[in-house]
Amino acid sequence: MEKLKKEAEERMGKAITVLEREFSGLRTGRASAALIENIKVDYYGTPTPVHQIGSVSVPDSRTITIQPWDRGAFAPVEKAILKSDLGLNPVNDGKIIRIGIPPLTEERRKDLVKVARKYTEECKVAIRNVRREANEALKKMEKDKAMGEDDGKKAQDFIQKLTDSYVAKSDKTLQLKEKEIMEI
Repeated sequence: MEKLKKEAEERMGKAITVLEREFSGLRTGRASAALIENIKVDYYGTPTPVHQIGSVSVPDSRTITIQPWDRGAFAPVEKAILKSDLGLNPVNDGKIIRIGIPPLTEERRKDLVKVARKYTEECKVAIRNVRREANEALKKMEKDKAMGEDDGKKAQDFIQKLTDSYVAKSDKTLQLKEKEIMEI
């Protein structure tokens, strides 16, 4: 039973971690290396993440720079950034690719908040699925007489409290992200 509780808590924690990773890729008014982390560049016929082709840095809050290690990678990196749906325009000066992060419009901010809410809802669904699976396993243990009814009820209460705390964590994470997105 303890193993089941621990496993449920681990899996709920992973759902929050995934949510935070999704949020890091959501564009706010600030530059972040995570913003271009998922962009794949067609590098000699192989889709390769940007950070594996060159060094990515954030010199200030409005700029991301990429310095490809191979001169032949400049054009594919530029093309991949333009193709991404981030709305970014890279500037290539032959030595480095600079990406200016434009300030967000009010409409774009609201769209990003909607996307953040969708991610949070997916996280909550994952947490509730963990709860359902844990409760099913507890009921099976009760049915197989591996534990008593009282212990089963206590374990279910524990799983419910765990679920409530992780749902609250996802809401808190969403609130922080919304505040960050709407900040001008």
